[in-house]
Amino acid sequence: MPRGSMSLQLLVIMVPVLFGMMGFAIDLGRLYLIRGELNQAAAAMALAAAAQLVGTSASLDNATAVAQQSLDNTNHLGNKYNFGSLVIGQTTGNLTSTVNTPAFFATVADATGSSGSTGTQADGTTARHVQISLTADAPLLFWSMLSVGQSRKTPIAGQAVAGISAPLCTACGIEPFAIAALNASDTVNFGFGDPTAGTLYTFAFECIPTPGSPGTTTITAPPALAGAVVEYVLINRYDTANATLDETQQLYKDGAQGLVASLDPNPTGSPIPLACAGINDASETMWAGAVPAACATIIAPSASVSEALCGLYSRIPDSTAPPAVCSTDVTDFAGLSAAYQPDTDLATGEVYTSYVGNMRRIITVPIVNALATNANATMTVLGFRQFLMEPGFLNPADTYGRFVVQYIGSPAPVQQGWFDDHFGLGCPVPVTSGPGKVVLHQ
Repeated sequence: MPRGSMSLQLLVIMVPVLFGMMGFAIDLGRLYLIRGELNQAAAAMALAAAAQLVGTSASLDNATAVAQQSLDNTNHLGNKYNFGSLVIGQTTGNLTSTVNTPAFFATVADATGSSGSTGTQADGTTARHVQISLTADAPLLFWSMLSVGQSRKTPIAGQAVAGISAPLCTACGIEPFAIAALNASDTVNFGFGDPTAGTLYTFAFECIPTPGSPGTTTITAPPALAGAVVEYVLINRYDTANATLDETQQLYKDGAQGLVASLDPNPTGSPIPLACAGINDASETMWAGAVPAACATIIAPSASVSEALCGLYSRIPDSTAPPAVCSTDVTDFAGLSAAYQPDTDLATGEVYTSYVGNMRRIITVPIVNALATNANATMTVLGFRQFLMEPGFLNPADTYGRFVVQYIGSPAPVQQGWFDDHFGLGCPVPVTSGPGKVVLHQ
């Protein structure tokens, strides 16, 4: 056979091999890149959706809506793939991408399939984990010249599962209103009852019982606005090294958004970060400017208490006009308050499972063994529990610093924290009940 014919035959044989090798070098690399982009998008969607799983009937709708928002490219921020050029969930020419409806589960095993099969999906009140899955067509270049790639594309899948972690030993970004356990031996609800019962409590700033004069009634606690009275103190998180926020502004922000993060040390001397509180931390003290007075002699709230309550008021305002005490006591109140919007659900008298707001009314507070009565006494944190603030009761100028809440247990994730004994306080890991944080499972 002539040498030219052999060369031609060899070339015919080698062309597919060459294109196949180039496909491995270029197309396969692109496929891995796109798969990574899809997994990253699924993870972002899952984390955003999981943050909405707060144990209400509206949780699934809210979680689905938030996941969908991550695909909105109105501001060019939608999740994309193929070198960031194609928005996921849209069809572009020959390429199509699809986002499946999120699936919600009560346990990690059900969500990940580690139990052997994907379990039954949960409703809004029990869902704790979300599974996001999506697919997208990846374009083929060299492999499109082979018979297996004639469509010039191939489907790639991405998936992620996120949910609420185990209960935390250390919770960050929570509210600084410490309350004493009604029953310290009840490690599930600390004596506050069934979290689904809609039980109301009046939170009131602690006062010191004083004996009345002969023939008068001893005043032992502030009067209730609704339900039983539960007294509180403000835990000390005053950051004296903060050159940006003075004490009044720190108190306002602690009430409006939870404890403010800082690299400065905890004023109690605890290894716990300033923006956090930890189970078994026995060094908690009260804010020095908010020391309780005798119940019978209170004629006005402590300025520190009013400033923290002004922050809470931003969540459930009764009117468009801010209380006078807030604009008077809080430095640059107008500038601070503009950053905080009220809850989107200000309905009164609803059981928590019917709540449809944006979680601004949910507060997470430390439960302590007993309230301190002076600035030098210490308290031990037993755990963290959550309450839903009731509109229509909060007045930052209230003599007793009162507001009404509904006990809801610990259904909502907190901003951040650790579920191990990270700071060596002897936290009983694993914690059996309490709020968790949003984590990515896979």
